[in-house]
Amino acid sequence: MGAFPAGLALALTAIAALAAAPAQAATGGCRGQLVHTVSLPSGELRVYRTRTEACAVTVALRPGPRRPLSVTIQPRGGVPVTDAGDFTRYAGPVTVHTVTRCVHVRGASRAESVESGWILC
Repeated sequence: MGAFPAGLALALTAIAALAAAPAQAATGGCRGQLVHTVSLPSGELRVYRTRTEACAVTVALRPGPRRPLSVTIQPRGGVPVTDAGDFTRYAGPVTVHTVTRCVHVRGASRAESVESGWILC
């Protein structure tokens, strides 16, 4: 009878961990508020912003086998930051400091790519 509460506690801990995981996966590791989304046929490019930085991630619509994904974010007048490779769920996050600068964001999934133009100005 003493093992039941310990087993129940372990099960509740596992459920809580699973419930927290989708929230982090949904942002791809970016902090801040979702401010811009660009659709791809097999995914989407998401841009998040805090008071001091911008963050981007390319997310596959259906997680599964590894496929080419990439994301690039560039502050106006700055150096682009890229994450590219074969991923199962998302590429990124890539982050740049942008207190008062616009950013240009690119994302690709397989052979499809999109660009945001200059945003967050």
